[in-house]
Amino acid sequence: MFALAFLLLLARRAEAFGPPTHSEPALNTPPSALEAIRVDEKLGESLPLDTELIDESGRRVTLRQMLSPDRPTVLSLAYFRCPQLCSLVLKGLVKSLSETQLELGKDYHSITLSIDPRDTPEEASKWRARYLQQLGQPEQAPWRFLTGTQEQVKKVADAVGFGYAYDKSSDQYAHAAVVMVLSPQGTVSRYLYGVDFPAMDMRLAINEAAQGKAGITLERVMLSCFKYDPATRRYGFYVFGFLRMWWLVGIGMAATLAVLIRRNSRQRPASGKGA
Repeated sequence: MFALAFLLLLARRAEAFGPPTHSEPALNTPPSALEAIRVDEKLGESLPLDTELIDESGRRVTLRQMLSPDRPTVLSLAYFRCPQLCSLVLKGLVKSLSETQLELGKDYHSITLSIDPRDTPEEASKWRARYLQQLGQPEQAPWRFLTGTQEQVKKVADAVGFGYAYDKSSDQYAHAAVVMVLSPQGTVSRYLYGVDFPAMDMRLAINEAAQGKAGITLERVMLSCFKYDPATRRYGFYVFGFLRMWWLVGIGMAATLAVLIRRNSRQRPASGKGA
């Protein structure tokens, strides 16, 4: 039964693994700025946890206070006057998180940091309310929307390799479409690109970032069968992990069968004596 359920799950999720989606800058960005808005992946690097920021209620906080000490955090960088791309990224994030069947607060936390120093806590609060509602979460759910000075925000952005550039003619920011998954220790664990994040990719990234913390047993089996491919920036099927998993399943089934046969052989003489 477990084997059948697992195969069905693989079949349903196989379509999620395709070429990565990349977003082009929405602005007529000059070539000199294109280099500035790229993402320079910094896997395993630590974030500046003592950086002071401002939360959606106007309270001064540190990044360390916003991270969960025992759960992964999904980090997105956006700005609240963004005409389109930021909303698409966050809508895609909400859709993906809701489809993972993981629970905000129980399995992960989330942070959205504005890259525009002009954004205010009031605007952050409105955006937070909007996306918590879309995710079907209560007001106290741990998805924090933060703002900060240009220096503070750039310190965090540089730590995760998130490049962005201000375009004076349009009064907008050019930036990539990407979210990062952080470990409970505040290190960068995974990057997910585009505005449509496959739920399987998101779920595996969150569980991978948890570094063996309490989670769903099936997820650990799944992690042995899917391996992150840095070339495609997606989780792909891992043949050796799959074979190893089925070897373990085979041993488990054989052991179960042996127990059932032994139990049957003990019951037969007992029933014969009673007759």
